[in-house]
Amino acid sequence: MRIVLGDEQSLFRQAMRAVMTNESDMEIVAEAGDGVQAVAAAEQLRPDVVVLNASLPNCDGIRATAMIRERLPTCRILVLSEQDDEAELLCALEAGANAYLTKASALTDLIAATRSIHEGGTVVPPLMLGGLLSRLIRRREEQDDAIRRLARLTRREREVVALLAEGADNDAIAQSLVISPQTARTHLQNAIDKLGLHSRLEAAMFANQNSALLDLVSID
Repeated sequence: MRIVLGDEQSLFRQAMRAVMTNESDMEIVAEAGDGVQAVAAAEQLRPDVVVLNASLPNCDGIRATAMIRERLPTCRILVLSEQDDEAELLCALEAGANAYLTKASALTDLIAATRSIHEGGTVVPPLMLGGLLSRLIRRREEQDDAIRRLARLTRREREVVALLAEGADNDAIAQSLVISPQTARTHLQNAIDKLGLHSRLEAAMFANQNSALLDLVSID
């Protein structure tokens, strides 16, 4: 398998290279010291696996993961972290990572994880599975609650909230929907009340956090 290594510490990259090049099925095709370089190397060389440090400079490993997966959907990605971080783990998986390990892991574990994801597996430290499951359950409960709240809105109110999330003021909302500014204000206030919120700012934050759900709610 062809591998790109992305880590800001050259000594760590050298250690990974030394171990991986001893494996008959692994070839290091490029090294990168920051996220921008890692994404560029992946695009140019189209490796089977990319190993990324979560805290890469210029473009962190989570953002780099998302960019690589968007451009190379079949590429497998292993994210390395300085420490166990459940929030970071969830972000990495949502960005498209196939494995998450800490730098405290043995290099033999890194080799095993690289092989596993190349073969289609997913690797997460066993001690982090409980916390990950709890976060996923909580995230699902929050999404279910958001869907229930959005379902209270009329089609027009959802359109107003979606435009608010894009930064539109009342005049811009009115112009986009071909309604008067006063009507836009009325729709927005009705939406704020139905969502159980207290201000335009809260409504904008809610819409941004749940933008993907706006289209899932049934249209009147």
